Amino acid sequence: MEKIQLRRSLLKKRQSMSVEAWKQKSDRICTHILTSPLFTEAKTVLAYFSFRQEPDLSPLFGDKTGGQDAHLTKIWGLPRCVGNSLYWHIWTLNDSVQIGTYGITEPHPNAPTIDPDQVDLILVPCVACGHQGYRLGYGGGYYDRLLAAPEWATKPTIGIVFDFAYLPELPIEPWDKPLGAVCTETGINYPSLPDGFRRKL
Repeated sequence: MEKIQLRRSLLKKRQSMSVEAWKQKSDRICTHILTSPLFTEAKTVLAYFSFRQEPDLSPLFGDKTGGQDAHLTKIWGLPRCVGNSLYWHIWTLNDSVQIGTYGITEPHPNAPTIDPDQVDLILVPCVACGHQGYRLGYGGGYYDRLLAAPEWATKPTIGIVFDFAYLPELPIEPWDKPLGAVCTETGINYPSLPDGFRRKL
């Protein structure tokens, strides 16, 4: 299946989820992230505001039971789309937000920015992920460009998807870079391990 058709099909399936199922599966994803060494050892983490029923990471930010400790000990970076690039800003629960060009919630432009050398982990939003770690995005190329840049290329990454969008394989392009790990509601998967082997941390 071509990327466009696959993307459309998976987005339709994701947006057809009930709010209850979306919240339950999102909470399970956050539970797995909270116990992952990639996360627990990180001081500065880049994340995202959920859009179009993406997995909701807000429990990690400290507004639900189980996320408060993480919120108190992490520096959170959230993206703002500027032209063809993502600009990352420090964000806390009390900070104001705005709606960006694509209708996505963003930090305020005046919020402090984050340099790449500060970042320890990137939680990457995806339409789908393959078992080899490759990612299907929304087609804008924002994360492709980010993760290909020398200053970002070696940063640990975890792709965030619901399990129905964690697929045996995806159509890939020569410029696609695999993510370091993929987290679904069933656990965290490491592409470098044998296919199908799930290591839940």
